[in-house]
Amino acid sequence: MKRFIYIITDRNRNNLHVGLCSDLLKTLQFYRQMPTLFFDSAQHLNRLVYFEEINTEEQAMDRFKYVSTFTRPQKEKMIRSVNPDWVDLTIGLNFESNTRVRPLLRPSIGAARKMVTF
Repeated sequence: MKRFIYIITDRNRNNLHVGLCSDLLKTLQFYRQMPTLFFDSAQHLNRLVYFEEINTEEQAMDRFKYVSTFTRPQKEKMIRSVNPDWVDLTIGLNFESNTRVRPLLRPSIGAARKMVTF
């Protein structure tokens, strides 16, 4: 099962929160629904600035422990290596997940006629 290590920050980049999850989109949705869970209202964590996809749970836990020990300058260097402008990566994830959704097929006319009874 794939795991994700992510760094999320507020709009002013004051806080850098490192996390580990199995579903990145659900985790980001949770942060949107509970904005004051970890910090006060002035420091909403709402910008995904870095993430890694790791294949095994053991490797993900080891990497999470390792990244969690980083100092702020080390985390900033890691973020800038892949996201120099600190762009919110959530937009790309939402776009990518929407393109993979299979379009709904229109039911056949014959099936609709069978359902209508008088």
